[in-house]
Order: sequence, then C-alpha cells, then structure tokens
Amino acid sequence: MTVYSIWESYFPPESRVEGRDVTERIWEDMTDCDGYLGHELFGDVDNPGHLLVVSHWDTKERADQVLADYKDHPNAAEANRLVEKPRRRFVAEKLSSG
Repeated sequence: MTVYSIWESYFPPESRVEGRDVTERIWEDMTDCDGYLGHELFGDVDNPGHLLVVSHWDTKERADQVLADYKDHPNAAEANRLVEKPRRRFVAEKLSSG
C-alpha cells in the first residue's frame, strides 16, 4: 500500500530561497532511497516561505527508516536551521480522490 510522507516547512522571508533550495536537495537525495516512489513540492501562493512536500513511499516502514537514516544529514540540518518553526511531518494514506 502506498503511503504519503507529508512535510510542512515555514521559512522566513530572508531564507525562503535557501529553504526552497535545500528542500529540493533533500528530495533529490530521496530518489536513491529504497521504497521512494516520487514526490511533489508545493509553495504557498500567499506565503512563499511556506512549503509542503507530499512524497510517495511503498510502505510506512521504509518512509520511517529513511527519516531515521537521514535525520543527521547536512541537508536536514540546514533545513532545520533555516526554518522559523520546526518542520512537521506525518504519514498518511489516501482515503479518496476526486
């Protein structure tokens, strides 16, 4: 069953470009991870520093393992340094689509 690891980040105006760049680097790294199926990066039209990543994984266990393995990576540390409040993640399953 495909699951969705959803990340929300808020970067202040002075670091929104760097925040987007590091977010893109993180998700480029994910392409080599077991269980990774793809992702989409969304930017808030009204708040350009607010980003949402919806990533697709083959199992929750693989998504969780990558999170554990990647938490100390320099890109993760850089994203955590740049945000104005802690990044948030949850894993979801699709209930319906329209």
